[in-house]
Amino acid sequence: MDMKNITQMGRRSFLTNMTAAAGCVLAARVNVSAKEVAGEIPQSANLAATLSKEPFVPYASEKNMRSVKLDTDVLVAGGGLAGVLAALSAARRGAKVIICQDRSRFGGNASSEVRMHPLGVNPGRVGFREGGILEELKLDCAVNNPHCSWELWDLSLYDKLVSLPNVTVLLDTAVFGADVSADGSLINAVRARCDTSRTVYTITAKQYIDCTGDARLAMEAGDDLMFGREKPEKFGESLADYDDEGTCMGSSVLFTAKDIGRPIPYHAPDWAVKITPEMLKLRRISKRDLTYGYWWIELGGDTNAVLDNERLRYELLRISLGIWDYLKNEAAPKEAENLALDFIGMVPGRRETYRIVSEYIMTQSDIEGGWKRFDDPVCVGGWSMDDHPKKGFYDFDRAPCRQAPVKPYNIPFGSLISKKIKNMMMAGRNVGVSHVALSSTRVMATTACMGQAVGTAAALCVAKGVSPSELRADKKNLSELKQALLRDDQTILAIKNEDPADLALEAKVSASASAEGTKPENVINGVSFDTKPDPKASRGNENRWLASASGSPWLRLSWDAPQKISKVEITFDTGCKNLAISGSAVYRKSVLWAPQSECVKDFVLSAVCADGKEKTLAEVKGNYQRKVRLSFDPVSAKSIKLKVLSTNGDKLAAVYEVRAYA
Repeated sequence: MDMKNITQMGRRSFLTNMTAAAGCVLAARVNVSAKEVAGEIPQSANLAATLSKEPFVPYASEKNMRSVKLDTDVLVAGGGLAGVLAALSAARRGAKVIICQDRSRFGGNASSEVRMHPLGVNPGRVGFREGGILEELKLDCAVNNPHCSWELWDLSLYDKLVSLPNVTVLLDTAVFGADVSADGSLINAVRARCDTSRTVYTITAKQYIDCTGDARLAMEAGDDLMFGREKPEKFGESLADYDDEGTCMGSSVLFTAKDIGRPIPYHAPDWAVKITPEMLKLRRISKRDLTYGYWWIELGGDTNAVLDNERLRYELLRISLGIWDYLKNEAAPKEAENLALDFIGMVPGRRETYRIVSEYIMTQSDIEGGWKRFDDPVCVGGWSMDDHPKKGFYDFDRAPCRQAPVKPYNIPFGSLISKKIKNMMMAGRNVGVSHVALSSTRVMATTACMGQAVGTAAALCVAKGVSPSELRADKKNLSELKQALLRDDQTILAIKNEDPADLALEAKVSASASAEGTKPENVINGVSFDTKPDPKASRGNENRWLASASGSPWLRLSWDAPQKISKVEITFDTGCKNLAISGSAVYRKSVLWAPQSECVKDFVLSAVCADGKEKTLAEVKGNYQRKVRLSFDPVSAKSIKLKVLSTNGDKLAAVYEVRAYA
């Protein structure tokens, strides 16, 4: 059967029909109800339909605003990548979720409104990318959005959320208030406002997650906050001397341009900044990629980027249009002759505002190796400690950034839990880190993985009736969280799959053949990624099984006694190239806009049952996802066999992990 017909993996995405690229669009969607597969109206639409039939109840003193009360398991405030992954991970684990986003689209700085590609660990240098839901989204985009439309990327995030029956999406809805307990340690309810529909929502939840970036929910709840740089002695950080205490990194707007095929003149408005070579003496303009804007068009580190947003927008637009004028008419008139502005951001992309005081404050020393002592790692980081001067573009005599390279590191759960508010977690640039640590953890691929971590934790807290702090303090519960994240393909360094429910860990593994010195038993060694010994080397093969794809190789897991099995989960190899939507033509050239060639495309899963008969459990065609979950009627199996029929182009078939569950 074709992968898109496996109902356990969810209904076919609308994006499949919008491009010629066919495939198993939602290979990693799981536990979706039969009603949703059949096309049931999303919960968000059901809510709107219900409200339209209800009598209009005014909110407090605002007679023209409708008052609506909602109840849920998990409220996610903020819909950037951190919020999207928090909502998806909590909902996929069975929690009822409401997500409030103050814009009309999801993605935050990675949306069509800002257009910054998500960055994190450097796959070309280290040999792996962040896994989990983020990898799923990126792979979907590479296959179904090869023309790199930002609007379709936004829409794909919306589709993922509204397609789940236990998620309510509230767009254009901003959190603006919170009711807390008498001692200030618990959020009792949150108020969120949608002026588009003239509705004020009062939302009660068991767990609250602040993914607003600016700590808006935490602020309304009276939580303890941090802002700006600390003195070096505060956390003993050698890199904390870069700029004045209390200042921040700034905000940027990006632009994109398009080659029209004929000369396009440009005349800047009178209010644009007149750019001179002196202003750019330390800011590089590459003639290779004039179609994408410059991150160093940055301002606001010496002010409050939230309260001063309107002035910053105006100033950043002045600089951006001045830069474009300079490119077109002075710096690169030949290279830019046929280029026309296609987009310019009207929403400043923020790097830093408020951070929430957490149970553990992560610092420079943790990134530089101290992370190895964490007993609560939940996601990975790997961007350099990349600090920017407080005056941004207008600090002409300073380089636009100072970067201190880092090796990949783990981020602890304690930095994602509010120290004061017992039923609130956070993910994004507002988590509990020092400013120096923030200069690395702030990038979107990293914050997205934080979102998956806290969403999973929130669902576990709801199911167990415990607080995030209690979940972290209990060794058994903490282990369950880490194992749940690994099962969902979250990348966490130095821990292995030790899931007691995984029957594969007790199996004997054999194969028809192996290549590159790999062993079939690598697929049950508990680690599902490989690293490079150095940036110029190839990835290692310690954790993969490889075999020539030309001979339909197979991998078999056998047990001494028959095992009852109804689920098999496979982690394939999807390579280590750059993989993200981007406005940069140069960056896009480094991305394979198709199924990743290393990934297994067609395969058959079968079992030898207790009676000795072989039974086909699944036939999958057109796969391009890394994590594939297969559910079927329970069988009593003496062994299961994965037979690879083809890859998406690579000569070698590659498998990182096979799991089996009753």
